[in-house]
Amino acid sequence: MSGRKRIQVDEAEWYRIQRKAQQLKNVQRKIPKLIDEVRRQTGEDLDRVFSRVEERQQRHEQVVQGLSEQTRQLEADTARRLREQATEVRGALAASAGQIREETRQRLAEQQQRVRQAIADERAERRAETARLSAEIGVLSQDRAQAARAVKPWLADARSVASEIADAGLHERYAPGELDRLTGRLTTAEQNAAEGRFDAALAVAQETYHSLSELRADTEQRELERCTAQMAAIDALATVAGEIEDGREQPVDGPDGTVLPGYVVDVDYWSEGEWDRLRTEAAEFLARARDDGTATDELLLLRDREAPRLEEELGGTVEQATMRHLASQLRVNLADTVAQTLSRIAFYDFVDGEYQDADPRGTYYAKLRHENGNELVLDISQAAPDSGEQVVRVLSYDYDVTAEEELRNRAEAVRLALADDGRAVPAAPESEPGAPDPRFLDIEAHRRCGQQRAGRRQDRAGGRGSGA
Repeated sequence: MSGRKRIQVDEAEWYRIQRKAQQLKNVQRKIPKLIDEVRRQTGEDLDRVFSRVEERQQRHEQVVQGLSEQTRQLEADTARRLREQATEVRGALAASAGQIREETRQRLAEQQQRVRQAIADERAERRAETARLSAEIGVLSQDRAQAARAVKPWLADARSVASEIADAGLHERYAPGELDRLTGRLTTAEQNAAEGRFDAALAVAQETYHSLSELRADTEQRELERCTAQMAAIDALATVAGEIEDGREQPVDGPDGTVLPGYVVDVDYWSEGEWDRLRTEAAEFLARARDDGTATDELLLLRDREAPRLEEELGGTVEQATMRHLASQLRVNLADTVAQTLSRIAFYDFVDGEYQDADPRGTYYAKLRHENGNELVLDISQAAPDSGEQVVRVLSYDYDVTAEEELRNRAEAVRLALADDGRAVPAAPESEPGAPDPRFLDIEAHRRCGQQRAGRRQDRAGGRGSGA
């Protein structure tokens, strides 16, 4: 005779419907509020990132004022283009904070490419013009004083630009070794001039100046691209971080689909730490995005790979936590249905009920007793983690002799009651070998075991309940 009867209840279709409804609800939650919060948070980042761009632009404008007439206009035109570009980028990022989309990024990339090409075309024209003028003044080699005067401003302008590049430090990230190479050439030109070889000095000085000026413009543009990627990464990760925070508590729906006031699902608790993992990852990635030492390629990965991954995993985590909470309630509901059935057909009364170790994420146990002293324990657990299927075990502790047929009839009555309640159940209950463990009768043991852990859980949850 087996006192262990097993009935599997398939809730999979019900789970599917609930999951779909939950996903639709999550998509529509708190979007305007979240965008406003991200806009507020990223405003300081935007000011910090672009203030350095503006500071370099202001220093360059001061350098331009000290250049010779022959290079001042070229540098002023380049500076103006870069300043206008940075202003447009900053404005676009500020306007779309909290919702920077692919079309915004594409538009900024196209704008940056247009400015880059315009600067390159303008500089190519100036190089050609410089070469033409140099050919015309080749006769200056016959007039040492006049030749020296022609070389001197080119050397001074090149040295000023080289010093500015060194102070900005961008070349170390985007063109390592290039400044050393060009300053080496500049030193050679200066030595040629000191030795009176003004024709050689002039050619090298002009070429070196143009290369230095192009290096400065190129590194500035590449840094602006990095800043753009940085702000997009910060925006995406700050948005995800906000979604994670908002997702910690989910409303609890009643049987009619309306929200039950005063009850929430603690997603961190029900996800068994997955929510906290996502929050930690988001914070770490956001710190990397805010680090000005993070390279453009990594920023793009944070924006395009990590932020979407965290958002997708958040949806799965919220869904899983919510479904676990619902499954926990289902276990109690199943126990209630079975207890009422056994009360009606066999006159068993409900005595006590508790989750395993007082943890609502686990198995639910309900103890029933007959007036003759016989006892039953209902063991309601999931067939497999997050499976959508529950197993009802009826553990019989009979102190008189109960026929196997009576045990089977009792289990069959339970199965029919569950079927009448709309549950998908098998054709017949199953018997499991062996006698039930008498320790299952001690419901109070679960309550004692859970008291200490419940206190720690409340501290972690900040005093918020785990749900209805």
